[in-house]
Amino acid sequence: MRAMIFDGESPRLSLWDIPIPEPGAGQVLIRVEACGVCRTDLHVVDGDLTFPALPLVPGHEIVGRVAALGPGVEALMQGQRVGVPWLGHTCGHCAYCGSGRENLCDTPGFTGYTINGGYAEYCVADARFVFALPEEADAVDLAPLLCAGLIGYRSLRLAGPVERLGLYGFGAAAHILCQVARHQGISVYAFTRDGDDAAQNFARALGAVWAGPSSQPPPEDLDAAIIFAPVGALVPLALKSVRKGGRVVCGGIHMSNIPAFPYADLWEERSILSVANLTRADGEAFFPLAEAAGVRTETVRYPLEQANTALDDLRMGRLQGAAVLTVSG
Repeated sequence: MRAMIFDGESPRLSLWDIPIPEPGAGQVLIRVEACGVCRTDLHVVDGDLTFPALPLVPGHEIVGRVAALGPGVEALMQGQRVGVPWLGHTCGHCAYCGSGRENLCDTPGFTGYTINGGYAEYCVADARFVFALPEEADAVDLAPLLCAGLIGYRSLRLAGPVERLGLYGFGAAAHILCQVARHQGISVYAFTRDGDDAAQNFARALGAVWAGPSSQPPPEDLDAAIIFAPVGALVPLALKSVRKGGRVVCGGIHMSNIPAFPYADLWEERSILSVANLTRADGEAFFPLAEAAGVRTETVRYPLEQANTALDDLRMGRLQGAAVLTVSG
């Protein structure tokens, strides 16, 4: 099969011809239809996330069809449309797994990082961490939901009850979450890079009640803010934008250092928290919600062989919405 490989020597991926993997016990073989290109993939190939399993097939926003079932798999059927997320395996017996917090598992496996992912024609996945997806939907449209959507949803859950929500960095995750939030009656305030009129107009078109540069305060205090951009300097700005008792949620797996800020900006029971990974329960709750909200993903399509171009466009901020690799129809 064709696969785009990260060898650890260069952030450029190479096209390899490798054997189709075989599913082991509890696994399924998936013929990949599409795979989203996530900022986390950038953090892997740029070295921000250390110790990937090399050589590696990146990609963890996978949509495809079950091609074969490994021994012991009964919950899925051959030919079924499925999705594979970032969290690809957990131990099932540590204190976190035993308390419903499998996203914090002590010995996890991550798709496209420690487990080969979806920048290829086929992949294998732990059947327990595979989600059933709508059969008739477009695979490219579904792909960003597998990470951008799920992490956005988990970030919203951790933000708590909100009426006014700020989103810092209006990319793949924010454009999905904006639609979910509007469906729930939440007013969305979008923060972008200075001068990024296109992103601000995009946010307004998706229902944001206000959009402006991150350096500008919102017109009213927010109940919570979610930061998707990997920029630590946004944390103090977001703290200044939330009301007393408000929350600032950091939704990325990697962020640059957070600069010092006055304690007064944190005082009055404001809080900062991070989101780590996801749980299967998140997927079970999110996908029906996304369907009910009528979420429509904005995507830019690239053939598998142009994975480097997609990563470059994401790295340089040239995308509106999400990049997705098309693999098979």
